[in-house]
Amino acid sequence: MQPDRQRRLARILGAGLGGALMAMLPMAPRGTAAQPKSPIALPEPEGQTLLLQSVDRADYGPLAEQFLTQARLSYCGVASMVMVLNSLAVPAPLAAGYGNYRFWTQENVFDSPRTRAVLSPELVARRGMSLDQLGALLASHGLQTRAIHGDRLSLAQLRLLLRHNLNNPGDRLLVNYDRTAVGQAGGGHISPVAAYHAATDRVLILDVARYRYPSTWVALVDLWQAIRSTDNSSGRSRGVVVVRRIN
Repeated sequence: MQPDRQRRLARILGAGLGGALMAMLPMAPRGTAAQPKSPIALPEPEGQTLLLQSVDRADYGPLAEQFLTQARLSYCGVASMVMVLNSLAVPAPLAAGYGNYRFWTQENVFDSPRTRAVLSPELVARRGMSLDQLGALLASHGLQTRAIHGDRLSLAQLRLLLRHNLNNPGDRLLVNYDRTAVGQAGGGHISPVAAYHAATDRVLILDVARYRYPSTWVALVDLWQAIRSTDNSSGRSRGVVVVRRIN
């Protein structure tokens, strides 16, 4: 990493994920949203080319290995959590129906009383989860997390944060975004990001609603607008959650 890039990233990340990141990020101007660029589906030839050309893709392999479809319409956050936990090899409980095998599922991820104290699966099934709840649920499994609301990130800061994360195989980044801002139908959604293509300034979202959309390359400026949209359930902007194993 170049010295100038290191200094800029240090201003964003401070002393690390556990530092006072939220206090260090200035409020970013909202601006005017432009018409979103057309998403590029990963299975298409152009999408495959972007992946092959991408340099910032350390998370793609581990996440793709654990890729799954959300079990319920409101379980996008749950499926994303399970992908993160399995891809980071977080010690898991027994999986029902698999004998002595241990791995995270969309059912046993709520087995811990600490997790249920944050949010019950019944509530998630009815109304999903907010950005802060997503971060708290992951933290209940012993992970180091930081939820960053979209209105606290400039476009340049988001780009640096993404590139740093996607060059480090030891952390993950989840996005809570509004589909309409990236040229899709629907509302709020949560999924992991897996790669960044610098030449086109696009980011790859591994969409856990695989019955609806494939994994997709979206323009970073569109994703930036999408994470700055307001989540009506919390009254705050959407955003990103950075996740890392503590040991």
